[in-house]
Amino acid sequence: MDKLSLPEEQAMQSIWQIGEGNVKAFLEKMPEPQPPYTTLASTVKNLEKKGYLKSRMIGNTYVYRPTITEEEYKKRFMKEFIQGYFDNSYKAMVNFFIEQEQMSKEELKEILDMIEGKKSS
Repeated sequence: MDKLSLPEEQAMQSIWQIGEGNVKAFLEKMPEPQPPYTTLASTVKNLEKKGYLKSRMIGNTYVYRPTITEEEYKKRFMKEFIQGYFDNSYKAMVNFFIEQEQMSKEELKEILDMIEGKKSS
């Protein structure tokens, strides 16, 4: 599957919230400023071509549903992100955020606590 553009990711966020629906329903779930209906309709068609959505006709309306869950997309995106920007090193990623002062000591401690909690399970 191709990587999603920002407008495609925004559309998928509303689609994942709804689960299945038409373009109008997806548009209503999108935050302001909402794209024009025709723009979103084009984006949805592109998402279908990329394999992120499947469609079926109900009456004279196309109804779409995701073929990938939000969780699956996050896993794939993060894996590619870590590989591409941090040479497949989560340690390098965490270090980057610490050096950029984007992560506090408290947040790092919370992460360590989560890791320790997983180890004891």
